[in-house]
Amino acid sequence: MSAAIRVTEPTAASAAPPAGAPVAGGFAPLGRPGPALTPSAAQLAASLTCTSDVGTSARRTILLVPGTTLTPSVNFSWNYERAFSANGMPWCAVTLPNNAMGDIATAGEYVVNAIRVAAKRSGRSIDILGYSQGGMVPRWALRFWPDTREHVDSFVALDPSNHGTADAYPICAVGCAPALWQQESGSNFLAALNSGAETFAGISYTVVYSDTDEVVVPNLPIASSSSLSTGTGSIANISVQSICPADLSEHLAMGSYDPVGYALAIDAFSRGAVAKPSDVPLSVCLSLLQPGVDPTAFAGNYATYVAYIAGVLGSTPHVSAEPALPPYVYAKP
Repeated sequence: MSAAIRVTEPTAASAAPPAGAPVAGGFAPLGRPGPALTPSAAQLAASLTCTSDVGTSARRTILLVPGTTLTPSVNFSWNYERAFSANGMPWCAVTLPNNAMGDIATAGEYVVNAIRVAAKRSGRSIDILGYSQGGMVPRWALRFWPDTREHVDSFVALDPSNHGTADAYPICAVGCAPALWQQESGSNFLAALNSGAETFAGISYTVVYSDTDEVVVPNLPIASSSSLSTGTGSIANISVQSICPADLSEHLAMGSYDPVGYALAIDAFSRGAVAKPSDVPLSVCLSLLQPGVDPTAFAGNYATYVAYIAGVLGSTPHVSAEPALPPYVYAKP
């Protein structure tokens, strides 16, 4: 098996501590119920949109979670949403506060609500597709609100910042947005997120990343910041270059038009398990754009996507330090 394709089934060595056992670092036990959500009911309701076939389709609903600086519309309306709708795959999308540039712990509460509501509307467990921060923040929900775990089946993350990025150090040297502080490698937020267990039983985690990712750094097979390794969930960490060596997709491409990432996501959702790279036909390597992307509108849509990111980065207020962790993350809140 290629070093860039790692599939992990739970073993005694990778198992999480018992739900009520102390967690290293003084963080909350894995099974302790999460607190009440702090956003208002109106704010939570306004953050979630779903297609009309949620609850009537025979397929699982897919929850889309956007990346840092993005909304679901900017991130997904011209690619994944179009592809899912064309294939009769119901979906919901959650908008994170402040273009996902605020406190990620707060964003996690919106994801908690989205998981609960999407599962209730569909009448069954759901799947998740997240990009960048959106591929990481659902894990905050799963870690600190254990009731959400029974509602999730397959979780596909594209270039997620599971262990942060070294890029944040120079960016935050003179202050940066809260979400950038929290995605800095070694942050207090990431210590809490990854405490106890990175994955949970009953959930299949497919992490898809690019060796040429310039935002989540490092993301090479021998040291992939995106990859997951601990806990009782099923895990597949897959580099797109392990399937298509010539794939040069960088971070923004992975969240918008990379055909290899899309193929792996569809495989995971179709199988109800982690993606299986051998299922992906090598003909995918000849494609420039994933399904759902209109070639005639691609240039304009991609330009809008990039410009939106730049605008948010340039206008979001900076803070001088990482936000304090909420009390519920600790063993003694």
